[in-house]
Amino acid sequence: MKYQPLNNELFILNRKNFSNRLKPCSIAIFHSNDEFPRNGDQNFIFKQNPDFFYLSGIDQEQSILLIFPDCPNPLYKEVLFLRQTSEHIAIWEGHKYTKEEARAASGIDSICWLSEYETILHTIINYAENVYINTNENDRYSHTVPYRDIRMLETLRVKYPLHNYERSALILRDLRVVKSDVEIEATKKACEITRDGFIRVLKFVKPGVAEYEIEAEITHEFLRQRATGHAYSPILASGKNANCLHYNDNNQVCHDGDVILFDFAAEYANYNADMSRTIPVNGRYTKRQRDVYNAVLRVMRQATQMLVAGTIWNEYHDEVGKIMTGELIGLGLLNKHDVDKQDPKMPLYKKYFMHGTSHHLGLDVHDFASRYKPFEVGNILTCEPGIYIPEEGFAVRIENDILITKNGNVDLMADIPVEADHIEEIMNS
Repeated sequence: MKYQPLNNELFILNRKNFSNRLKPCSIAIFHSNDEFPRNGDQNFIFKQNPDFFYLSGIDQEQSILLIFPDCPNPLYKEVLFLRQTSEHIAIWEGHKYTKEEARAASGIDSICWLSEYETILHTIINYAENVYINTNENDRYSHTVPYRDIRMLETLRVKYPLHNYERSALILRDLRVVKSDVEIEATKKACEITRDGFIRVLKFVKPGVAEYEIEAEITHEFLRQRATGHAYSPILASGKNANCLHYNDNNQVCHDGDVILFDFAAEYANYNADMSRTIPVNGRYTKRQRDVYNAVLRVMRQATQMLVAGTIWNEYHDEVGKIMTGELIGLGLLNKHDVDKQDPKMPLYKKYFMHGTSHHLGLDVHDFASRYKPFEVGNILTCEPGIYIPEEGFAVRIENDILITKNGNVDLMADIPVEADHIEEIMNS
């Protein structure tokens, strides 16, 4: 881990909140993520299961967490199983958690080696009526690979067929979306690192620079500040490339007169930032580029005002669509007469703004949350309107991360340059 460890009070509280929502006489089982093969003898860099990290603070492969509040043996009300290290593993793979380190990171007293898991589970599971299994129920996820929790569920059903099997996801969807102070601070740190990466590239970009060179500058800044790396594959889309929403080839040269749409952010302690900006390659927006940029910025600022507790997801996006429609008419991209006759189910603004305005942010960039529940205090959401004009060969997106508080909201990226004049000033300083 590159990042500084988080206060284990976060994970102690998370487990307490989770346990309080379990049915009586229930055991919950959580597995770390799989290790995925990259080629013949290597794996991809390990990325922890966000639910497992949320409850344990453990950032290591081949780990299992049991939570059994009503366990008759007090040793196993909470127990964490880890891969036992050895001199051989230390030489070939590096340091792994000791029991003492895992205890300090997680706040769990009972730490056992993974080799003891089957025996200990068998001695306690028959005292439980319900077994909670952790399934990936993020509605953006399409289940094609049988991940570890699903595979273990099948094994448990065969071995213990008369238990009731329940879903941990129903509890975690409500818990994870409301961020604690420790989580907010980790997100702020990711935003600060992202800010520094953006300012760095503002001073670096000029005509003739390649998108991949910009990516290298960002990566350097992220890693030197102890970020895990990129929160997601960075988008550095110059010119017409920006009209592809998930463009990440980042292999083209940036030309004089074009703008570059940036969508990149840092991950710190498994918590993610998410930022978009659009800048002129030569340090000066054309009048048309600036007009579109300012239209998007106005939409973002009005949308941000609606990100408060009690806001309903669909109603929010409908209102943003109305604001965007007005801006598109002002830019000459839509005709008011046509808008008045449009099919409400197929609003015309979606030709130029085809994605949603906001998503929840946290351990997942598109964080696990209900899209049918009103926004709450403690939610962190992105605000990211955009205008995409393929026929003019450019696009603009602006995105900040917004924390909802009891007194309104706080822009966690308020110190990242966003005004066109400010961006030009830094680029030409």
